[in-house]
Amino acid sequence: MPFDFVSDPVRRSRSTRGRMNYHAGHAAEASVARYYEAMGVRICAQNWRGITGEIDLIGRHDGAVIFVEVKQSRSHDMAASHISSRQIGRIFATVDEFLAGEPNGLLTDVRIDLALVDGQGRIEVVENAFAG
Repeated sequence: MPFDFVSDPVRRSRSTRGRMNYHAGHAAEASVARYYEAMGVRICAQNWRGITGEIDLIGRHDGAVIFVEVKQSRSHDMAASHISSRQIGRIFATVDEFLAGEPNGLLTDVRIDLALVDGQGRIEVVENAFAG
C-alpha cells in the first residue's frame, strides 16, 4: 500500500507547526518593528535579503543604521538560545553587504540588536548584542 503523505499525523503536525512558527515569527517581527518605531527609530526595511543572508529589520535613528535580528519562542531565554554562531556570522556578512550601498560604507555608524519575543508577546531588546 502506498504511503499517504497527507494523512500521516506526524507529517501533518510538523507542517502545521511549521506554518504556526512562520506566522508567529512574522507577528513577532511586526511587534518589534512597532516597538522600535515607538522609540523613534524609522524602520526602512523588513526581511532585507542580500546574497549572504537576511536581516529581519533595518532602522535608522540619529544617523545610525540599526540592524535587528528577531527571535521568538516561549521564553526570552529560549528565544536567545535559537541563535547560532554560524547565524551570527551570516548576520555580520549581510550587514557588510547592506553597508556597501551606504554613502559612508563600512564607516557608517551601526548597531546590531537582538530582539527577543516571548510567548506572551513581551519584547526584550539586547542592544549591540554581538559586540565583542
